[in-house]
Amino acid sequence: MAICLHPRDTYVLVKAENGETYIMAEALMDKVMHIGGFEHYEVLASYPGAFFENMLAQHPFLPKTSRLVNAEYVTMDSGTGCVHTAPGFGADDYQTCMRYGMDLVVPVNDQGRHTDYAGKYAGMTTTESNPVILQDMKDAGVLFASEEIVHSYPHCWRCKNPIIFRATPQWFCSVESFKDKAIKAIENVRWLPSWGGDRMVSMIRERNDWCISRQRRWGLPIPVFYCKHCGKPVCTPETIAHISKLFDEHGSNIWFEKDAADLIPNGLTCPHCGKAEGFEKETDTLDGWFDSGSTHYAALKHRTPELWPADVYLEGADQYRGWFQSSLLTSVGALDAGAPFKQVLTHGWTVDGQGRAMHKSLGNGMDPNELIKEYGADIVRLWSGSADYHVDMRCSKEIFKQLSQNYLKFRNTARYCLGNLNGFDPDHLVAPEDMEELDRWVLTRLNDLIAQCRKAYENYEFHVVSHAINDFCVVELSSFYLDIIKDRLYCEEQNGLRRRSAQTALYRIVDALAKLFAPILAFTCDEIWQAMPHAAGDDTRNILLNQMPTDCAEYALDADAMAKWATVMKLRADVNGVLELARNEKRIGKALEAHVSLSTEDAALREACKDVNLAEVCIVSSCDWEAPEAGALTGTGANFPGLTIGVTEARGEKCPRCWMHTTSPDANGLCPRCSRVVAKLDVEI
Repeated sequence: MAICLHPRDTYVLVKAENGETYIMAEALMDKVMHIGGFEHYEVLASYPGAFFENMLAQHPFLPKTSRLVNAEYVTMDSGTGCVHTAPGFGADDYQTCMRYGMDLVVPVNDQGRHTDYAGKYAGMTTTESNPVILQDMKDAGVLFASEEIVHSYPHCWRCKNPIIFRATPQWFCSVESFKDKAIKAIENVRWLPSWGGDRMVSMIRERNDWCISRQRRWGLPIPVFYCKHCGKPVCTPETIAHISKLFDEHGSNIWFEKDAADLIPNGLTCPHCGKAEGFEKETDTLDGWFDSGSTHYAALKHRTPELWPADVYLEGADQYRGWFQSSLLTSVGALDAGAPFKQVLTHGWTVDGQGRAMHKSLGNGMDPNELIKEYGADIVRLWSGSADYHVDMRCSKEIFKQLSQNYLKFRNTARYCLGNLNGFDPDHLVAPEDMEELDRWVLTRLNDLIAQCRKAYENYEFHVVSHAINDFCVVELSSFYLDIIKDRLYCEEQNGLRRRSAQTALYRIVDALAKLFAPILAFTCDEIWQAMPHAAGDDTRNILLNQMPTDCAEYALDADAMAKWATVMKLRADVNGVLELARNEKRIGKALEAHVSLSTEDAALREACKDVNLAEVCIVSSCDWEAPEAGALTGTGANFPGLTIGVTEARGEKCPRCWMHTTSPDANGLCPRCSRVVAKLDVEI
């Protein structure tokens, strides 16, 4: 229909040795003439592409003329600089020809065959006609040159065959009229991550009208009829109400099962020409995004309007162009009611361990059913709750093996707590003022964890929850607190205050950890819930029927006390380093076989530790502030360079019950603490 030239690039009239004169881009002249087989040629004149605008050229094999037009998209990368332009077969071509007021011609039908417009080529597919047209041009002497090239070409994603684009009549929704309202609605939505709002605003501003029709064999019908007499579409409130009633009674498939005469309301007349008979039904179906974009109405607005808008929409980043946008447009455009969601949460894709997309052809897919068989459902849930889903999430057996170790750490922590709560009554917790300060320290750290996890859940940062709980189990509990309280739990009086203080802390810990982790480790945490003692008011049926913990602030220590315990932890780390040296040199076996002496001029350090049982904290038989005795193994720590730490064998005899050494055993060799506990136990029995 047209030949397109760049308006500002230079085009030349080139006279070849055969006497013909050709028009082409100056930048491509040498290459084109070489392909045409000409060694000698002469430039007669040169003009900008705009000079040729609206000139006419004779079509090479059809009895028609083609108009010369201008467009900015013409490039000088290949060809002649004079671009074949067919408005029925490409968006650029279509827009250019429409700008020049040219007719739209689409000489290829729905079956991919040429129409009668194509003359002798009518009935051929485009693949069949290509070599015939080429030969006809050769025979007519109108072919300058031809060559085969390799280039990128669109193919069907399902059957892999090459495709062509055609201009066809479609149904559109005008978006221009309510773009500003849509953008205003976007501003009232919480976007996670926050860049989602800016991305959606940009897409809405730049988008064209929405093509809502598809040429599919099946889908949601477009409820429109066509008058056979005037050919115009018929869509009235009466026809819509009638079709809606039929769909409600029989389902939307009735559109495909019945003829138009059975679908129209009684007495229907064409609103355009007034004829009362002769209607055809639309065969196009609605765009699937128009269908899914209206789910907020069907699922909420229509039946439970009090639940509209939805709390959150959750999908991948590709849905900014899909579901998120179609839902927004249907809500604002059709209902004039703002966004259909309060929050929009975006996640990445699941990829393999090397970061590659999963494909059947690569054989790198991971079947969740197989993973569940091998690792358990909660490990799969932990994987999804441990990775930052805002980016692509890697999935491999190596990753699952590592997660299994984190899972076991949490499970073993819970087992430790549960194993020491036998017979404990949660309705009689030790009051904060009666608790050991170490127990209040761990509950203060638990209070911080609860606040961190609740904030993370509110922001849908599930990986923050998983990592925070894992760190708490490893750093605060396993490496410090649980190790220290073993002596109290195993050796103190069963119902004594010191043991019950530790049990109170353990109960608050396992209760909070199970509830915090339950949305991710649903099965494991309910297993913990079923095994632990419960307070009045707990719903024992399932952990998820209970409230998330708010805090345990009543047990929290002040900042000065927490700073003191931070100092104690550093001191313990330094002592452990010297104890390890003593073990390596065979000076001691277990830490309880050691006496530790501490010497320093750091008054602040001694002041911080003055009310702390350092022997209990360091899990040794005794620990005193004194100069190391002769023959002691000495060392310093990284945290307190001026501190001298001495390690010798523990003084006295080993208590057979608690294994701590004592200088004043009873007749049975028991230390005073164990002697007192056993004596009371004998009385109770």
